[in-house]
Amino acid sequence: MTSILLGSLLISVLHALIPNHWLPILAIGKKEKWSLAETMRVTFLSGFAHVVSTVLLGVLLAIFSIQLSQRIEKFSSFVAPVLLILLGIYFLIQHYRHHHFHIHPDPSTDKKKIIFALIGMMFLSPCLEIEGFFVMSGKYGWQYLMLLSVLYALISLTGMLFWIQVAYRATLKYDWHKLEHNAGMITGLILVLTGILSLYIH
Repeated sequence: MTSILLGSLLISVLHALIPNHWLPILAIGKKEKWSLAETMRVTFLSGFAHVVSTVLLGVLLAIFSIQLSQRIEKFSSFVAPVLLILLGIYFLIQHYRHHHFHIHPDPSTDKKKIIFALIGMMFLSPCLEIEGFFVMSGKYGWQYLMLLSVLYALISLTGMLFWIQVAYRATLKYDWHKLEHNAGMITGLILVLTGILSLYIH
């Protein structure tokens, strides 16, 4: 069981480093001029949805069988990236539809819809790399499944919040005024490219 916990610990740490878990949120946050606190809040909500779907799938796999993961993988590895690409296209369209291309928050942008889209995207893209550890720990009982779930959730959420904070503060050093005229396009391209990469890198 120790090897399972150590392996899941390593996967959880690496998982939190994956840019497509927090880079889209940072890009949108900058585009909409969200504060650090607001960006962190959205990151937490999105990350929590991601953790919930991962844990639920892990428990199901532990109960039923690993064969289910092959079907779920085809779904989650396609739907979530496509949603990300569509969100990026939305920002590109918004960028070209308006005569002003400033980084100020766009009043026509529905903030709640953007946040729900991010949460939905993260929920539909569970971490499949950790699921094998759920299957292996299932034979040790519910207490080990719960331990693995808590360990994964804490490390993943802490890592995501840490990196979003570091990246957000780092961007404050740059003069964003120079990027105002292309802010919507840059945001859209980041989301589209991240979605495309997610189709091939899981």
